[in-house]
Amino acid sequence: MTGEQTFELAGRPAKYTVLYFYPKDNTPGCTTESIAFREAYPEIQALGAEIYGISRDSLRSHENFKGKLGLPFELISDPEEKVCNQFAVMKMKNMYGKQVRGIERSTFIIDAQGRLVKEWRGVKVNDHVAEVLEFLRSQP
Repeated sequence: MTGEQTFELAGRPAKYTVLYFYPKDNTPGCTTESIAFREAYPEIQALGAEIYGISRDSLRSHENFKGKLGLPFELISDPEEKVCNQFAVMKMKNMYGKQVRGIERSTFIIDAQGRLVKEWRGVKVNDHVAEVLEFLRSQP
């Protein structure tokens, strides 16, 4: 994880943990999505949630991406796809007419007890962060 930390879901102090899986640092959709989460970060925190971005990119790539965009939250590096496989986000996708294995853009919200309370799979970047905020606002 960026900041040379190890991420563990257990014992997180936040009421909710938002995990967003994205394909690759510095690509147009991933940049747009990360900026949208950055802009919503103060409200996400005010709603008792913390957010983490996850991809297979290296820590060095994550540090550069985070710095370039001024992301106030951590990014998790999962090059061995351990977390990706736990959340079943690795899929065969079409890229320029070729089948490639990659991360299906997905977001998960986990409560303080470690229960999955909401998931979005096959996320379209436009308006997705608004959906996450709407869900968080609807929670008691």
